[in-house]
Amino acid sequence: QVQLVESGGGLVQAGGSLRLSCAASGRTFSDNAMAWFRQGPGKEREFVAAISGSGSSTYYADSVKGRFTISRDNAKNTVYLQMNSVKHEDTAVYYCAQTAEADAASVEYWGQGTQVTVSS
Repeated sequence: QVQLVESGGGLVQAGGSLRLSCAASGRTFSDNAMAWFRQGPGKEREFVAAISGSGSSTYYADSVKGRFTISRDNAKNTVYLQMNSVKHEDTAVYYCAQTAEADAASVEYWGQGTQVTVSS
């Protein structure tokens, strides 16, 4: 089983920045790709970004490309999401997951999520 604990969410003004963290335990962290998903009000959970186990490969949803950066620290079993130039439509609960796929249905374990609210 995998335990995932997200943190770092909060209220941020449009155009501002925020960094989310996700601490993972339960499996060898560096062996597995990690991803961030989000679920906005009244919306389905959607893929945001993913990173390979070594951190050498990343990919992003078109909606966040150029604004968000995913990274990881395998010594700390932690994955991060740096959010820059945030927009109102980035408001959502953000979740991390241990997966290499962009399909939320493929995820077996979810954390509790962290709320990000972007004010105008």
